[in-house]
Amino acid sequence: MMVAYGFKKFFAPQIEDGSKAHTIRGHRRRHAHVGEPVQLFTGMRTRHCVKIIADPICVAVLPIVIMSSDLLSAGIAYIEIDGRPLHRDEIEPFAISDGFDPARLVGLAPASLIGETARETMGRFWRSENPGSRFEGVIIRWRP
Repeated sequence: MMVAYGFKKFFAPQIEDGSKAHTIRGHRRRHAHVGEPVQLFTGMRTRHCVKIIADPICVAVLPIVIMSSDLLSAGIAYIEIDGRPLHRDEIEPFAISDGFDPARLVGLAPASLIGETARETMGRFWRSENPGSRFEGVIIRWRP
């Protein structure tokens, strides 16, 4: 059984060029398992549904915790992957790898989403999509 994930349209170019090779998702009944192909779409459950790339193979599914805060301009206060907190110097590169480099989003994402840094942009997106300050879920990584 294949698992499908839907993405905002503005992430598609980064999934296509390989610079975004993971997704962060809340817990659900079934996520991809390592070694399984995953399907990546924009516009899921609409007539505008488009497959972004040929089905890549899941290479990791790890627990992730993200803490966001309205009190920080950066938005993202803390990220922990597989029990290891990211050092503050690792958060910006992680936010870029998750598709939030502001330079890659201008003209694609809503202007209100785009911050000065990838971390700030991720924080804005995060707060708009996830109620509450603490998120627990999984990071699903793939390779073509």
